[in-house]
This record gives sequence, C-alpha cells and structure tokens, in this order.
Amino acid sequence: MAQKILVVDDEQSIVTLLKYNLQQAGFEVETAFDGEEGLEKVFTERPDLLVLDLMLPKMDGVEVCKSIRNEKNQIPILMLTAKDDEFDKVLGLELGADDYMTKPFSPREVVARVKAILRRTVVNEQQMDIRQSKEINIGKLKILPEHFEAYRNNELLDLTPKEFELLIYLIERQGRVITREHMLNSVWNYEFAGDSRIVDVHISHLREKIEENPKQPQYIKTVRGLGYKLENPRSI
Repeated sequence: MAQKILVVDDEQSIVTLLKYNLQQAGFEVETAFDGEEGLEKVFTERPDLLVLDLMLPKMDGVEVCKSIRNEKNQIPILMLTAKDDEFDKVLGLELGADDYMTKPFSPREVVARVKAILRRTVVNEQQMDIRQSKEINIGKLKILPEHFEAYRNNELLDLTPKEFELLIYLIERQGRVITREHMLNSVWNYEFAGDSRIVDVHISHLREKIEENPKQPQYIKTVRGLGYKLENPRSI
C-alpha cells in the first residue's frame, strides 16, 4: 500500500506541483489549503507524513504544528516557508517539525526530503530495545518511551517532542561521542553545516530541563571540538 502524504499550502500552484511529483514518486497525496482543514485531515486521513506551509490562512503552520504535537501525534512534518530566517527555522524545529525547507525549492528536493524522513522514521521504529522499553533509568532520570514522558526525581519534565527524541537518541548511544553533524542528520535529517547551531540550542534547552545544574552537566557532556555524549552519573 502506498504511503500517504498530506500537503497543506494555500498556493494552488505549489499544491498542484507537489501533488504531481509526489504521486509520480509512488505516494498517495491528500491536500488542504488552510490550517484548519489541514489539521482536521491529519486526524481523519491519518497520513504518513505532513508537508506543511508556515504561512496559512485561518491557522498558521506554527499553530497547526503545536496542535498536532499537543495531541502526542508524532507524524513526521516537513515545514515549508518563504522566509529564509534563522529564528523561524529554529522555532519550527523546536515545535516538532522534522525538517525545514525555504521557498523557492525544487520539487525533486521535496520528494527526496520526504523519502529521507520516512526512511529515518522506519529506522527509528526498528530501534526496538530502547524505544519499546517500558522504563529507562539513568541517574535520577526515568524515561517512559511508550508514553513520551521523562521524569527527574519523579517530577514530570516538560519536554518538546524534539527534545524527547533527542534525549532518546542520546540514550541509545550512551557513552559514545556524537558529532553535531551526526545529530543534525539523524534527528533533523539536516545536511547543512551552517545549521549545526540548532543542535546546540536543543542541547541547551534539554540540559535546562534534565540537569540539576545546567552549567555543570552530569548527563550531557560537551566534548570539545567533537560534539556531545550522554553519561550515567552513577558510572562517572
């Protein structure tokens, strides 16, 4: 059965172009032209991936993304925007988007990004040991992967979907040094060296939530010139 893609954009020409190219690549395609219709179709059509424009009538892409993640829906989201603005990029990814493209773009690149995100989603689903564990305990942290919940000292942490995914990614590679580029490619599927600051932003936010003293982290250590690694404080 073909995977289903939902394209939400208020520009008819872009929707038509993306629909044609995605169908040519073997996908089933649903479309919507405003945020409210797009949000409704996420839950009624149950697509495998959402291509979401940032600037939409009735409800913008930011609100659509927030609403989806607030419902604990982990559908992969490729966000589109005409704004080539670093703040918007970081904002979109912090809200739970999986990838980000600015207009104008090549339809072939969109198809390539969609395929890459879906491949990564399948790989993530196949990482059974950690992500299907009922409970993971590291130091004073308790993580419940099935419920997308993390606790410190039994207090629920307010993690965004991307922060939770990043934490799980680091736990799966506990003790290993992971470069910013590897994290960018694996967690965000980004391949632009200039965007590696997105990793630093998310690491900083994650430390604020899981570390007792973010300035002297016990879990997520910085390895100068290389990247980061997650350690268990009990084994230090």
